[in-house]
Amino acid sequence: MWTRRGSGCVSEPDVWAGPGPAGSGGSRLPAGTEPVARSPITPPPPVLVIEGWEVSGHRAAAGLTLTDLTPLAKVVAGSGPGEWLLLAAPGQGPALAGWAAELAARSPGELVTATDVTHGRALIRLTGPAAADVLRKVCGIDFSDRITPDGAAFRSSVAAVATDVIRLDTGGVRCYLLHCERSSGAYLFGELLAAGREFAIETDGFTLPGI
Repeated sequence: MWTRRGSGCVSEPDVWAGPGPAGSGGSRLPAGTEPVARSPITPPPPVLVIEGWEVSGHRAAAGLTLTDLTPLAKVVAGSGPGEWLLLAAPGQGPALAGWAAELAARSPGELVTATDVTHGRALIRLTGPAAADVLRKVCGIDFSDRITPDGAAFRSSVAAVATDVIRLDTGGVRCYLLHCERSSGAYLFGELLAAGREFAIETDGFTLPGI
């Protein structure tokens, strides 16, 4: 069922508190349950609750899409050179950190730390044949296949925001993950939408497992 929260002249978005539409992976939560976490990026309607996160249930049909993946568990192992960003389905942060710690234990003498940064960082996915064209408008990196092929990862300024950029093509379609501080998430998302407007970009909603 759909429930509207709020009353009078102030109301909140409709939130689906049951199983989501086909493919959404909506959690079976009691009607009216409040989400326990929200992304800094406002989700376009319809709004769903998936694994406790308030997310968009919109399904895009465009060839170029932008998706808020902030609900994914995000763990940073190490610091600086040799640093790894580990991603998993929502709610798996502690398990992911534990797994990283187990790996570190197999390398005696190596100093390794694992930090769950799920709620402190934003994660965005840009997908489509024109994805590199969008990034060229807001980032000075060479996005050609020769310089940044599938699997490339680097840190750069994207729309004046310090951002980790990972090229992770999906099903043969060009795809980039963009990871930044939570406080810059909404701004970066908006700048990417603006840069992609000429390419008919559309916001796509979050679905499990998310990546």
